[in-house]
Parts: sequence; structure tokens; C-alpha cells
Amino acid sequence: MAKKEYFETVVQNQIGYTFENLKLLRQAFVRKSFSEENGGENNEVLEFIGDTVLSAAAMRYLTTRFGNDLHVQEKIPISFRVPQEPEEFHSEKSEGELTQIKQKLVEKKTLAMRIDELGFAEFLIMGKGDIEQNMAEQPSVKEDLFEAILGAVALDSNYDYDRIQNVVEIMLRPDSIVDNGEEADYVRLIYEWDESFGCIPYFRYKDQGYSLYTPSDPNVIEVIPQGTYELNNANYSCEMSIRNDLHRFKAYGLSRNDARKKACKRAYEYLVEHDLLFKIRDEIDEPTVEMAINQLEILARRGYFSIPKYEFIETHDADGNPIWNVKCRIEEVDASFETESSSKKKAKKEVAFEMLQYVLDNYEVE
Repeated sequence: MAKKEYFETVVQNQIGYTFENLKLLRQAFVRKSFSEENGGENNEVLEFIGDTVLSAAAMRYLTTRFGNDLHVQEKIPISFRVPQEPEEFHSEKSEGELTQIKQKLVEKKTLAMRIDELGFAEFLIMGKGDIEQNMAEQPSVKEDLFEAILGAVALDSNYDYDRIQNVVEIMLRPDSIVDNGEEADYVRLIYEWDESFGCIPYFRYKDQGYSLYTPSDPNVIEVIPQGTYELNNANYSCEMSIRNDLHRFKAYGLSRNDARKKACKRAYEYLVEHDLLFKIRDEIDEPTVEMAINQLEILARRGYFSIPKYEFIETHDADGNPIWNVKCRIEEVDASFETESSSKKKAKKEVAFEMLQYVLDNYEVE
């Protein structure tokens, strides 16, 4: 029973949603292999529902992110509203561009990666065959689990799309994908920092705005909304803890996901201020030529610098055999490296390894 209660608490805290019907939450984790052996329902239909609401939520996120707000007046206090003519919808991105971004948001790789970050695969309820085949590690199984959780939320909330949207954005973290490394992904950085201690951050969400009259807690570092708009519209709060011996962090946002991002940013700043972050050299256990491309990208994804860029030039020797010249550059790094090889793949690995050795020995994060 203790394990069941732990599982329910962890999942609900992580996704920012409290179930009225906890049987739906459990069902989201039940694979067909288990129900075939033991009876009861499984998560297959929940996956079907979740796939549909995920698509709708991704569309809503993208049109909100890149489109004009047709309902902006509703967010302004009545006494400050100005008469406004209705307008057409326009988007910064074309249909084709939106389609490509949406595909990246909802693809198997993305959903499986998010389940890994949330630590949910360990709670899967599977039959003996699935357990023997270690199916919990399969990306397709993690994708199914992600969608089944959304399906359970949809049914439990009676298709309340505002609540579904909150859960999708918390679980999916679409900003980190759409921004493509342009902005630091503080939520991911906090997850990775906690992971090094064998745990995950703890979040508690409330539909609550900032108030001067709420007593302050000396153990909580609070991020106060800035500006009139945020003070009036940041109606969600997120309080988080990353380790028992450190302060908790609380922030307010226009959505639960927005509040979480701000809380994680403040927590990360705290870790920097108190020299609690790992150094760049600590991030890579063993630099190797074979893994250098991936290892460089890991450092970039963790916010040390932008994604490395490679330039390829193909020439040929006197016998017509290809010679590949490959250059590696990183925007924030002063040095660049290049190498030649008859193999394009080999040249890329070697130049990535040279860059990796350089940043591990010389690069200082500002």
C-alpha cells in the first residue's frame, strides 16, 4: 500500500494535477500484458484519448505562441479595456512550419525523453513477459505511457481543456523544444542536478496569485511578479524543493508551467550563487572519440554553450577518392577546429573530440 500511495503522490505532484478518480491514474500505468494475465482494464484506450488531446494541446500552444491573441481584452480589467474592432487571426509561422514543429513536439523520441525525466517508467504495471523483455525501457512504451496519462487526465477532468493544457505543458515542456537551445531550459537543468543525487525535484502547484498579505516563510525564496500585468494575471503558483537541506523556491505565472519555469530559474540561480553546480569537467566521465559528438551535444543541452556547428567540404585526391575537411565551431568558444579524413563520419568524430577536449580544459561558463 505504501508503494501505491507513493506512486500516486509522485505522479500527481510532477504533473500538477490531482485526480478525483485515482483508479484512472493507476489504469494509465497498466500495460495490456498485465491485464491479460490478471484481468481488469489497461491503458490502451487511454493512449488513444491521450494522443488526441496531446495533438489539440500542441496546436493550442503553437497558435498561442506564434499567433495574435484574439482574446487579449478579456485579460485586462474591465475599467481599463479600450473598444477594439474584431480582427483576423495571423501567425508568425506558416502552416508547413507549424506542422514541422508540432511533429517534433509529439514525436516518440520527445515523449519518451520526458517520461525518463519525470521518472515514471519505473511505475509501469506489466505482465511477466513485458518484465522479462525489459519493455519499460522501450521508447514506444514510454510514448504510450505519456499519452495514457493525458487520457486519464482528460477523462478525470471531463475534458477540461484548460486543465489538460496545464498538464501537457508541464509534462512536455514545449518551450525547450521550440526555442531549440536559444534560452536556457532551467526545468531540465534542475531535473539533471537532482538526478545526480538519485532523486527528482518536488513540485506543489496552486491556483493562487501573489498577495502582499500572505505571510512570508523564511525557508522559501519567493519570486515576486514584476509589472502590473503579471501582478494581475499571474494566477498560478509553483513551490518546489530540490534537496531537504536547501531553501524551497516559489514563483507565480500565467500558467502552472510558467510558474514552474520561474521557480526553477530562481533555484538554478541559487545553485550558481552558492557554488553548488557541477563544473563542466564533472559532466563527462570519459571523453572518447567515438562518443565526442554526443558528449559535446550533452554539454550544449545542459546550457554550457550553444549547439556545435559543423562545416563539411568535400574534395578528391589524384585517384578520385573523397577527402573530407570538417570544421567545428561553437558560438561562445573562441577556438575552432578542423580535420581531414577520407571518411566524413570519422572526420566529424575527430574534430568533435578536439573541441570537446578544449572546452573541458579551457572553457569557463560566464
